[in-house]
Amino acid sequence: MKLSAIATSLGLAALAIASNVLPHDLDSNDYYVVHLDGKTSPTEVARSLGLSHEGPLGELPDHHLFVGRKAEHDIVKRELTERRRRKRSLGDEPHVLDSVLFSEKQRLRKPWEKRMAPRPAGPARRGLFSDQGVDWAVKKQKDVIGTLGIKDPIFKEQWHLFNTVQTGHDVNVTGLWLEGITGKNATVAIVDDGLDMETDDLKDNYYAQGSWDFNDKGPDPKPRLDDDKHGTRCAGEVSAGKNNACGVGVAYDSRIAGLRILSKLITDADEAVAMNYDFQHNQIYSCSWGPPDDGQSMDAPGILIKRAMLNAVQKGRGGLGSIYVFASGNGAGNGDNCNFDGYTNSIYSITVGAVDRNGDHPYYSESCSANLVVTYSSGGGDSIHTTDVGNACSDNHGGTSAAAPLAAGIFALVLQIRPDLSWRDMQYLTVNTAVPINLDSGEWQTTAIGKQFSHMYGYGKLDSYAIVQAAKTWKKVKPQAWYYSPWIHVNKEIPQGDAGVAVSYEVTQAMLDEANLERLEHITVTMNIEHTRRGDLSVDLISPNKLVSHLSVSRKNDEARAGYDDWTFMSVVHWGETGVGNWTIVVKDTQINSYNGTFTDWHLKLWGEAKDASKAKVLPMPTEEDDNNHAIIATTSLPATTTTIAPQPIATDTKPTTAVSDHPNRPVNSKPTPTDASSTPSPTSDEQSSETTTPANSTWLPSFLPTFGKSAATMVWVYGSAALIGVFCISLAVYFYLARRKRLRNNPRGDYEFELLDEEEAEGLAGGGSSAEKRGAGGAGGGLAGGGGKRTRGGELYDAFAGGSDDEDVDDGGVYRDRVDEGGRGSGSGSGSGSASGANNTGRQTSALRSDSDDESGHHVVGDDDDDDESDSDDARPLRR
Repeated sequence: MKLSAIATSLGLAALAIASNVLPHDLDSNDYYVVHLDGKTSPTEVARSLGLSHEGPLGELPDHHLFVGRKAEHDIVKRELTERRRRKRSLGDEPHVLDSVLFSEKQRLRKPWEKRMAPRPAGPARRGLFSDQGVDWAVKKQKDVIGTLGIKDPIFKEQWHLFNTVQTGHDVNVTGLWLEGITGKNATVAIVDDGLDMETDDLKDNYYAQGSWDFNDKGPDPKPRLDDDKHGTRCAGEVSAGKNNACGVGVAYDSRIAGLRILSKLITDADEAVAMNYDFQHNQIYSCSWGPPDDGQSMDAPGILIKRAMLNAVQKGRGGLGSIYVFASGNGAGNGDNCNFDGYTNSIYSITVGAVDRNGDHPYYSESCSANLVVTYSSGGGDSIHTTDVGNACSDNHGGTSAAAPLAAGIFALVLQIRPDLSWRDMQYLTVNTAVPINLDSGEWQTTAIGKQFSHMYGYGKLDSYAIVQAAKTWKKVKPQAWYYSPWIHVNKEIPQGDAGVAVSYEVTQAMLDEANLERLEHITVTMNIEHTRRGDLSVDLISPNKLVSHLSVSRKNDEARAGYDDWTFMSVVHWGETGVGNWTIVVKDTQINSYNGTFTDWHLKLWGEAKDASKAKVLPMPTEEDDNNHAIIATTSLPATTTTIAPQPIATDTKPTTAVSDHPNRPVNSKPTPTDASSTPSPTSDEQSSETTTPANSTWLPSFLPTFGKSAATMVWVYGSAALIGVFCISLAVYFYLARRKRLRNNPRGDYEFELLDEEEAEGLAGGGSSAEKRGAGGAGGGLAGGGGKRTRGGELYDAFAGGSDDEDVDDGGVYRDRVDEGGRGSGSGSGSGSASGANNTGRQTSALRSDSDDESGHHVVGDDDDDDESDSDDARPLRR
């Protein structure tokens, strides 16, 4: 073995010991994480507990790992309980266990789910060109390849970097490459299922010191299982080198680290260490995973992981803060929402959704009020083309799993030119430079700072050129500040249907001054609701500026009887508001059924920029008791009212609007706007106070129409269907009337022939004759009714559906339906002929009607999420290429 290899191995081993990432034998031992007060020796604590001290837990201050033999109970908690009992009986004598602030016995749990595309993307669709065409784009791509010397064989297939078909639908990065901005000196850690550091695309950019395998306990996070490909593909999007292998990463000169946590059972302690691993050098953590996207799960990181993330934003990168990028989730097809995921709805995360190569919303990408931005991924008939394990190339990477690392790579470009930016600066830049798309989808809101926000697209799509140019002159924001409302008691039953329980809480300027809070960034709402079917609930937050955050939406698959138990929702909708005025929460039970519930209480938290940086405080670490004892801590009870807010319009996928371009011939990507959000005027307090704070009672229905207890949406369908049926019946009656007038007008005998029938003939014509004398008339009637004579109402009804004219001749075995069959008139012999003709004609009409219906339905293109075609957002288009 070479000396350099030996030195590397020893160095990595030393690093592992220093970070206390040690092999764990959870079959034979129990492991405990204990938080001490910082003054007590962990060795003394271990002796008192009868455990061994393993060392500090990663980067978390004063957190230690202890180990003991396998036991049925939690040894630490048992000893702490006994200590408290003795303290009460023997008095307040100091003891080493009094220094224990927190403890948690570690248990193996399933790893979080990777957010890969739910199914194969299918063949690429071509021909969806923008007005610009492809000639310029192809020429521009050749110029870039020639200037930069790109020889990577699949670069031309990497449409997310340079799209020559749907021109402008890419991350707009090549202009930065030509300026030499390629991610130099920036490091992205891929927290995933491993990273193939030996593949030609990644080996030159691999950062070993920032890498670790938390599943198989070692310094080498190389993929070991058959399906350990996800992390390598994500890494290729970021840092694939400019060489002869596959394609290039968006920041192809950045360093890439691998933290393997998704391949086996894992403890919260190991994940917490991973989320802080080498956080002085690992600048960005790309996380394409989370709780199941099944439309019924509701899960969040444990207390150790929450502490690790807060620790990283406070101390990572020398105090500038680690940047966490999370995929929003792939559960939109299951009715899922990223606010039910405690990682994506964290204020420390940049939550990234997806759009496809056409700029459309793919069927899988989740919406929520925590969505900050979107970028490109699979859908529209194509996927992301990137590096794969074992020097292979992948052409089917996708889902929001692919969107998150693409965003992380773009942030690496930003850090190349501004490594001094904080984690909050990066969020501000993202908000300020994102490009709104599909503005006619009907679900965008104009925010207080003049931005556009959509729960589906966040503030828009990332534009590499725009965000980097804005970063060059960005003025850093002041430290974070926050305001907590008291717990607001409601304790009111939630009505079912459109009506909801509304409670308003007023935030005054004096409150924010005392909290040293100048302008808002994030809003969080922690709440408790008891309900026997959680999926029926929805929650909206309405700000003083009348902006609506859909904190929670109903989920058809969620049948949990748990309600919300101290669950925290998050919103970025209100970025830049002052926060002064009435904040209204509206809780609905959207379904009328046997399941019901009660709105117990809620707690509003406003997060934003400090007024006075010198008075900024450090947020304390979260504890398990933060949301306990709602009736004891500072609380208030406010009156609740029943109110109805108008349902939000359903978004439809449309083509993006054209925006000003950085480059003259790029029709989609926007020009950078490096402006400070504070320069945008916010409404004054007087303006806010003049507005009503409770949402108006409104539905889609006029007030005089009854709803029968059903939702407005349901009644719109009922009344709409009734109106359509009425219009159809009136149209049919008018048609019959005009057709009869036309028949009588065109028939020279039509004006008098039926008038000359005597009573007996009329009775026979009507089919009422039974005597032999009436059979001749009955035959005539049979001929007429059977179609042997003048076209009947059956023929008219056929024309009403088939669109035929009165002059149309239909050839059926030599019989012309629109001509008078004289053989059908006359005596008894005519009766049989008329009856036969009627039967035959009836059969021909039925057959023709059925054939017409089949032909028509054959031309419909129906969107179906369960077919094999990936292009879900395009399924409804009548033309496929």
